[in-house]
Amino acid sequence: MTTYIVVADAARARIFTRDALKLEEQVDLSHPEGRLHEGDLVTDQGSDVNNEVPVRSSNSSGEHDTAKQHEAEIFARQVADRLYQARVDNTMNKLILVAPPRFLGQLRDKIDGPTAKLVIHTLAKDLTKASLHDIQEAVSDLR
Repeated sequence: MTTYIVVADAARARIFTRDALKLEEQVDLSHPEGRLHEGDLVTDQGSDVNNEVPVRSSNSSGEHDTAKQHEAEIFARQVADRLYQARVDNTMNKLILVAPPRFLGQLRDKIDGPTAKLVIHTLAKDLTKASLHDIQEAVSDLR
């Protein structure tokens, strides 16, 4: 049985597989826009850098939808799509999600229902820059 372990934040996702106790990194996705500051993502016209939708700063309105949050949601969707594909390809039997609390919530929101049923554990922690050894140690008890 193969367990997928996703270690992610708004700018990077590392996808590992674990068979028995061996952890192996399969994919390292990056989303550089997730590291940009709000001001770098928003142009003078109030649209994001991709010119997809107008974005209002939370300082100028009561809304909490910021360009940075929008970019995180785009990346969460990309990660969720990878997980969906692994599920339909029958390469994933279980799933563990490791991410900072805010991105963990965004990722959970983007994962489809059948894939979400494979989630056996979540860990609200940022380990994207951690070594393979540190990640293995953090998830070793999660079965």
